[in-house]
Amino acid sequence: MHVALAGLLSALLAGAPPSTARFTLTGEVVDVQCLGRGDENRGAMHADCALSCARRGAMLGLRTADGVYTITGPFTLDSNKKLIEFVALTVRATGIVTQKDGRRLINVNAIVLDR
Repeated sequence: MHVALAGLLSALLAGAPPSTARFTLTGEVVDVQCLGRGDENRGAMHADCALSCARRGAMLGLRTADGVYTITGPFTLDSNKKLIEFVALTVRATGIVTQKDGRRLINVNAIVLDR
C-alpha cells in the first residue's frame, strides 16, 4: 500500500493528472490547525479541544505515518457531522487521494475505527 501511495504522490508532485483510484489510509482524525501548532496537539490529551473545533466546522485531517491528509468531501458537511465520532481516534478511511497547493487531500467516502 505504501508503495502504491508513494507512486501516486510522486505522480501528483510531477504534475500528472490526479488518479481516481481509491486508497485506504490508516491514521488519527485530527484538527489540522491545532496539529500545525505542534505535534503534541493530537491524541487523547487533545481530544476535547479537537472535538470542540470539529463541531464548529474546523478542517479535519488524517494523521498517518506518511503525513497529514486533509479530509474533504461529504463527511465534512454540516460541521463535520459524520466525522465527530472519530475525532482523536485511529481509523481506516477510504477515498480518493489528491494533492492541491502542496497539501495532501483525501475525499473520504468510507471510514471505520481501526481495531
